[in-house]
Amino acid sequence: MALWKDQYGREQSGPDPTSAAKEPEKAVSTLAAVSQPAPAPQSRSDAGGKESVIAAGLTIEGKIEGNGHVRIAGNFKGDVHVQGNLTIEQGAHLTGGVRANTVIVGGELEGNIDAASRVELLQTGVLNGDLKAGSLTVAAGSRMRGRAEFGWDDKKP
Repeated sequence: MALWKDQYGREQSGPDPTSAAKEPEKAVSTLAAVSQPAPAPQSRSDAGGKESVIAAGLTIEGKIEGNGHVRIAGNFKGDVHVQGNLTIEQGAHLTGGVRANTVIVGGELEGNIDAASRVELLQTGVLNGDLKAGSLTVAAGSRMRGRAEFGWDDKKP
């Protein structure tokens, strides 16, 4: 009784010793190529850091703290305090206070931005809250409701 037929229609009851040695190599190299993830897009300002993503369609409530970069494409309710960059994508919504090195707002932020070295409000960005940053870049079309302080250094001369 045959277990399978080879490509020429011949029935075989066991593996061919010559093809058995070649097949595992092919399978391993294919598996290695499939199992390696595609490289993640790098952040504009720091290509060496890790980035965590809250994907579009997700709604999360809590608090984010730590080192590294955070990209929000969905909805997040809570404070974000990171030693890295925060990016709020177009269509995303963040409700809570923000403390990060660089904050890029392309979606909507309802809360205060405190002690960022750089803040960018993109064309689609909306900020409802106060802002305190080293520098501020505002694109035409962005909206803000709140108080802004930028360009002041906390150190006394």
